[in-house]
Order: sequence, then structure tokens, then C-alpha cells
Amino acid sequence: MAGRLLKLSSLATALFASSGFYLNSRQLDLNDLSVIRFGRAAATTAVISYDYLTAFKHVEYGTEEYWALKSKVHRRSAERLLDLCCANRGTFIKVGQHLGALDYLLPEEYTSTLKVLHSRAPQSSMEEIQKVIREDLGKELSELFVSFEEKPQGAASLAQVHKAVLHDGRTVAVKVQHPKVQTQSSKDIVVMELLVRVVHWLFTDFAFLWLVEEAKKNMPLELDFLNEGRNAEKVANMLSHHTFLKIPMIHWDLSTKRILTMEFAEGGQVNDTDYMKKHGINVNKISENLGKLYSEMIFVHGFVHCDPHPGNVLVRMCPQSKKTEIILLDHGLYQSLEEDFRVNYCRLWQALIKGNMSKVEQYSRRLGAGDLYPLFACVLTARSWTAVSSGISSVPVTNSEDVEIRTNAALYLPQISELLNRVPRQMLLLLKTNDLLRGIETTLQTRASSSSFINMSRCCIQAMARHKRSKVQSRRRRLQINLAESLCLWQLTLYELYLWVKASMLVHCFPVHCIPL
Repeated sequence: MAGRLLKLSSLATALFASSGFYLNSRQLDLNDLSVIRFGRAAATTAVISYDYLTAFKHVEYGTEEYWALKSKVHRRSAERLLDLCCANRGTFIKVGQHLGALDYLLPEEYTSTLKVLHSRAPQSSMEEIQKVIREDLGKELSELFVSFEEKPQGAASLAQVHKAVLHDGRTVAVKVQHPKVQTQSSKDIVVMELLVRVVHWLFTDFAFLWLVEEAKKNMPLELDFLNEGRNAEKVANMLSHHTFLKIPMIHWDLSTKRILTMEFAEGGQVNDTDYMKKHGINVNKISENLGKLYSEMIFVHGFVHCDPHPGNVLVRMCPQSKKTEIILLDHGLYQSLEEDFRVNYCRLWQALIKGNMSKVEQYSRRLGAGDLYPLFACVLTARSWTAVSSGISSVPVTNSEDVEIRTNAALYLPQISELLNRVPRQMLLLLKTNDLLRGIETTLQTRASSSSFINMSRCCIQAMARHKRSKVQSRRRRLQINLAESLCLWQLTLYELYLWVKASMLVHCFPVHCIPL
């Protein structure tokens, strides 16, 4: 098998090289052609597969030498995958970013290598940007804007954002789609699906078709910027009672499927602790407020922003109110949760917080985990089975536990892969969202804080009460549900007050003295 794979790799490389020489003589961009993109992807897949097939032939499974070698193979395979994503760009970078966000689901060698894709996205030239604006809005830049900065504020896999000023003096952010992404994306996904199936045939434990299915479903939505604008307005209305949340207003008259013009909002990335220190922003408050937003989105409304990487979550001190704000950007990727799924997910988290293992098993099975429910609970919480069994709210996260979880991601990759193919598709983006939020909390050093569990519990109580009210007609029964909800929320508030008093007494008894610099 390895010999056939080597021949296939040589053939793909030869095809790629000969096509390159021919097309270069014609002065065409190689990256525009499907045959070149496919050849590059096929050659990379063949080389990675050959490496895994042959690297362990003379090493005994389970020895220190075996695990050290496996780590090296993971690392060089991840680097080859990174090079492929950077070369093919567009959809490949988007999928690579998704993989890089799965900290507790994939081996560390892959996630740490692919994380750099968030800062290595391609940039379109100014000529290409002007062409898209001219085609979609029917006017030249000078007719639409007083000024338009050529250097983008940021570039991502599918688009880049430029700062501009309208003729009425308002400053806006103009998100313009890379011109070739639309035509390439559907073909790229077909290529990915084919190669993932081939790899699954070679390695039966590798079952990552779910990743391609998610890309196939979500990519058309992410490429429709009008859909992104509608999502932004929906979540802004849905969470309008949170005064600390800022979502830029959409300028619909200057927006199309490939262009999104919005209010310009400036701030520091949520993982930039130096920025927060400089501007007097309370890290714990930011983490708590971010937890409130996502708990409410997931448990109460079932409409979830699924790309909270640090570049999409900014923080600032509002110039008008002088209060801390969270700015949520990039609303292209949302997950709408079905009612039954949301309720079972809510009940599962309540059981995980309390350490009610019979309920953990019950609701994990309802969500499709089957007999893999212990693994599911660990994957969902990124906690050890010991912590899950004790109740995750009562066991603090330790560095050794975090290392154990990351190590297990590599050891149990086949089982994790099987689990991800079992659970409902809605779960996949939630797992990615959980991992991104955990990454932010880890940077801010606020993981598994009591406030995060209190916020989750509060939203779970509200969500379950809302669900029960929707199922009854009796006014008496509705009153009972309302009273039970109020009682549970009141108990939670008392517990929160108790924790605050306890913390205040500790500070009073053991004051922290500042050391002069």
C-alpha cells in the first residue's frame, strides 16, 4: 500500500510541476485553476499518509520511542497541512482555522501549528478590491467615500476589512470578499471530501467527514455578507439588554453579498492583557460578561455566534459612558439550536455543574454519545473524568489536569473521531465555540471561575422555565413555574452574595500589598 501511495504522490507531483511550467508560460495565476489546487492537495495528502504508514514500522507500539516519534510525525504533518492551506488559501485556510481551534479534540501538534492561520490570511490587491466594489455597488471609491485606507485593518480567509469615511463624515469599516473565493469554494470542498474519504479508506480510525460536511453547509452562509448583516442585527436586538455589548450598525445601502459596510468600532483584542491593563479594563469583568453573553445565546435563545476567536472579540473603554464594552464582530457563522437539542444540552450542563452522574449519562445518551458518554463529558468540559465525577464547579482546574486532557486528545483520537460522527451536527460548532472561549479564559486566567458557573446556571434555570411554560396552558401551572424559577434564581443570587462576602473577608484578612517598582 505504501508503494502505491508513493507512486501516486510522484504522479501528482509530476502533474503539478508540468502544469505549472505550462501555465506559467501563459502568464496565468496557478492558484486560480482547480487542477493545480487539487494536485497540490492530493500530493500533500499522499505525502502525509505515506509518512504515517511507514514511520512506525520498526518501533514498538506504546514505548517512549513510539510516542516521541508519533509527536514528530504529527508535527511535520501539521506543517505540511499548514503549507497547503497557505498555498490554496480561501476555503483551505478557513477549514485549517477550524482545526486549529479544536484544542481539546486534536493533538496539540496540529492545533498549535494551525493556529497561525489566523494571522497568515491572504490579502487582495487594491485593484481587486476596487473591482469588487465597482461590480457590486456600481460606483467608484471616490463617489462612495471621502477616504478609503488602502492598507486593510485586518485580512481573513474569506475577506479583508478597510477603514473608510463616508461623505457625511461617519467612519465605517468596509468588509470586502476576496474576489476568487466564491468560485473556488464549492470545488475546494469537493476536493476535501474526496481526499478525506481516501484517507479514511487508508486509516479506518480517521473519520473526519463531519468536518467536510460542516464546511459544505456553512461556507455558502459565510460567503453571503447580507446573511451576516441580518445575523448581526438579530443578535443585537436579542441581547440589547446587555449594555456592555456593542455590535456595529450595518449600512445596508452600501452592502451586498460580497460587501458589508458597518459602523467602525475600535478596541483591543480580548486576549490582549497589556491593552486592558493600559486602559484600566477589568479582566475578570470582561470574562464574566463574555460568559453571560454566550450562556444566554446557547441556553436561552439557541442562536449562537460560533467564531469567537480573539480577532472577533474586542474590548474597549466606551468614550461616552466610560464603561467597559465588548465588541462582537464577524457574524457570518451562527448555529441555530433545535428546541429538543437545546433543552437536553441545558440539562446536561446542569448535571455536569452539580456532578449528577446518572443525569450526565442520561442526557449525554440523548445527545447521541451512547456508551462514549464519559469521553463526551470530558470533551465537552475539557476536564478529567475525576473532575467531572466530582462536579466541575467544585474542582479547580490545574495545570496537570490541562496537560492530561491535551495528551488524551492524541491518545483517544479514534474514539473522539467516532464520537464527533455520532453526535448531532449542531454539537460540532458548539464544541469549537467552547474551545475558543476556553482559550480566551486561559489567556485571561479566569478558567472555571465561580462566576462562569453561576451565569451558566442562571441561564439554564431561565431556559428550562421558559421551555416548561411553553408546554402548559394552565395559568396555575404557569404561576408555579414562575415561582419555582424565581426561587432558584434567588437561591443562586444568595450563593453569589455568599461568595462575594467570603472573597471580601479573605482580602480583608490577608491584604495584598503593592510592591513599589
